[in-house]
Amino acid sequence: MFKRYLVPLITLFYCFTLQAQQPKKPTSSEIYEAIEKLNFLGSVLYVAAHPDDENTRLISHMANAVKARTAYLSLTRGDGGQNLIGPEIRELLGIIRTQELVAARKIDGGEQRFTRANDFGYSKHPDETLAIWNKDEVMSDVVWAIRKFQPDIIINRFDHRSAGATHGHHTSSAMLSVEAFDAAADPSKYPTQLKDVDVWQPKREFFNTSWWFYGSQEKFDAADKTNLFGLEVGDFYPALGLSNSEIAALSRSSHKSQGFGNTGARGGEIEYLELVKGDLPKDKNNIFEGIDTSWNRVKGGNAIGQLLKNIQENYNFNNPSASIPKLIEAYQLIQKLENKHWKAVKSEDIKNVIAACAGLYLEVVAESNTATRNSQVKLNLEAINRSAQNITLTSVLLSDGTKIEKNIDLKDNESQRFKAQINIPSNTSYSTPYWLDTKGTLGMYKVEDQHLIGLPETPRTITATFNISINGEVIAYTRPVIYKTNDAVKGEVYKPFEIVPEVSAHISEPVIIFADDHQKDIQVVVKANRENLEGFVQLDSPEGWKVFPEKQNVAILHKGQEQTLVFTVIPPNNQSEGLMTPVVHVGKNMYTKKLVEINYDHIPFQLVLLPSESKVVRLDIKKKGENIGYIEGAGDVVPESLRQIGYHVATIKPEDISAENLNRFDAIVVGIRAYNTVDALKFKQKQLFDFVAQGGNLIVQYNTNGDIVVDDLAPYPLELSRDRVTDENADVKLLYPNHELLNYPNKITEKDFEGWTQERGLYFPDTWSKEFTPLLSMHDKGESPKKGSLLVAKYGKGHYIYTGLSFFREFPEGVAGSFRLFANMLSIGKESVKSDEKLND
Repeated sequence: MFKRYLVPLITLFYCFTLQAQQPKKPTSSEIYEAIEKLNFLGSVLYVAAHPDDENTRLISHMANAVKARTAYLSLTRGDGGQNLIGPEIRELLGIIRTQELVAARKIDGGEQRFTRANDFGYSKHPDETLAIWNKDEVMSDVVWAIRKFQPDIIINRFDHRSAGATHGHHTSSAMLSVEAFDAAADPSKYPTQLKDVDVWQPKREFFNTSWWFYGSQEKFDAADKTNLFGLEVGDFYPALGLSNSEIAALSRSSHKSQGFGNTGARGGEIEYLELVKGDLPKDKNNIFEGIDTSWNRVKGGNAIGQLLKNIQENYNFNNPSASIPKLIEAYQLIQKLENKHWKAVKSEDIKNVIAACAGLYLEVVAESNTATRNSQVKLNLEAINRSAQNITLTSVLLSDGTKIEKNIDLKDNESQRFKAQINIPSNTSYSTPYWLDTKGTLGMYKVEDQHLIGLPETPRTITATFNISINGEVIAYTRPVIYKTNDAVKGEVYKPFEIVPEVSAHISEPVIIFADDHQKDIQVVVKANRENLEGFVQLDSPEGWKVFPEKQNVAILHKGQEQTLVFTVIPPNNQSEGLMTPVVHVGKNMYTKKLVEINYDHIPFQLVLLPSESKVVRLDIKKKGENIGYIEGAGDVVPESLRQIGYHVATIKPEDISAENLNRFDAIVVGIRAYNTVDALKFKQKQLFDFVAQGGNLIVQYNTNGDIVVDDLAPYPLELSRDRVTDENADVKLLYPNHELLNYPNKITEKDFEGWTQERGLYFPDTWSKEFTPLLSMHDKGESPKKGSLLVAKYGKGHYIYTGLSFFREFPEGVAGSFRLFANMLSIGKESVKSDEKLND
């Protein structure tokens, strides 16, 4: 009988995810694997800074080959990165990357944890990182994670001794982990946590090193590896036909917003671990050497271990339900354990195994995917036992306190369906990511409830608990209320059941630019989340801005319908900016939130409740030219932003790039990372350069310096680097203040670089030919000046411009100076301006 390397995709496989998806229906082999995992009492915590930092090969090996409970602690949710699949950035991108991490763990068998640290963008040194993050709060969260998860082994992705050599977040994650290794065991550290968790001392800590940290494979091969633990992770799982590395590649490919699709490998692979704290195992095949991972580690555990061993040895792959009587015995013994940690972990695990052995399917479906407070929701419930075991549904307890007595024998393969109704209490929290519920700081999310800190998602509070009697033992299975429909193409589609305000509203544009003092009509979209909604709407506006009419009535008959109201907004005469918020009055209540949908096929549907704010900006701006062509890259809102200041912007598909199509435009703008992500551009560079030569302007936004699809990024030699300026307040020097681009049609000064967000720019060129003129100089503290952020070159009758400035971040924030500068870039050459300076380097 084969007993090892069966199916590695094992987690709490039978549970619904907190964000509703189709439930896992485990195979017989998967059930066996879960039983085997019940008999291993050891834990590993992998620690790094961002989504995508984790080593999925190592996580998969630990979870599936070693059978250890394995988790990834990502200090941030990746809010500060770029999005290759859509326009979402910052907090919304953090939600997408959170779900991608959750999806990755479902594949590699790990669990997911976070801290409250906000990914504020690239940081060059841990001193900066820890000042912005609030070191004590993040340290508290790392200690909390260790005390709660109780890892025997901690593995850091990064080197705690590498300050300044890599991303400041990376080094900080390792530094905090090393410090927390001892702090978690010290009762004087964060003592308020000890009401809920115990102090915990991990046994050993490693740094997961590789050739990358040595600079090259050659240097790594030649390095002394005496203090390194070499771990073979090239496992093969015959029942699945996949190697561990192939599983890891599938997991890694979950990070779609970062374009990390990965190809799996086969054959032996070694991961190297450098001991940081604790003792180095002598047995190179056993990272848990000296750590008791059997049930003997807990008082009263020996009998449980013997029972589970017996279940493994006598497991019937054709009839998993035959194991249920012994599993019930083991469950009963686990309930008597004094060790609270392993009692909680293994109770949940064995409950899921019992349900899987019985083919037990429990589901509660709402009639709609949303509801409001003080409402009643109809439910459809289903319970079915697909085994010969004697199982009874004794009752169902709804989260509003309603108890439904049933006492129904669940006979083999006979589905029991019934209806119920649940009340949504007036104090029910709205469904939204808990870390966005209260406004935080640049570096930290604000979370008041200690029990929420670290969770990947907000727990679902609207639930049904099925009390199931098996061989006389009543086991409670709690299921979140979900919503599902049938799609003609996708089939059965699950969505989470959400609690929402009775009304939500948003202004149709997140940023509205007034290029002059002319009034604009602004649309406010009001959505009813219940039947028969009546009220009125006002616009809360900044001082000096006028809104007409003062208020408008809203009346919406059906839930889910929208009504659009038009307000006229008159800006002040002078440059001004502020936030405008629609306020909906319904009875005595006021609502100022909007609902944002995030809907991608690779992650569960997300409904996010955020403050409904749009930025209004009265700009002192002029422009020349009218028609702009835009070639999409990795996703940004530049086209929409240019339309705001009066340009006609058309999106150009790569296959449509031709001399005839380009000639109707005054300028062409290439989206961020287009030369990294759009393969078709490798065949279109000549047409773009010809467009410039004939008098057009070509503006190329930042690309990374790897995997560029063209040989020549510019018509003259230009080389990208990793140079960047991360301090959004770094001083900016105008190298040629009389240059046309800095004077026409808008006079650009240092003042235009005030109020920038997250960073100045990234991936600046560091080498360019004499035909280019660098216009700006900037640098982070302690670094040499960087002059490659904005380069312009005359080519034929037109101009080629390369810029690493982060316009894709500044436009969504309505940064006035970024619009003025971009308008000049588009307008260059449209009117001759005499320069008083000779243009040279």
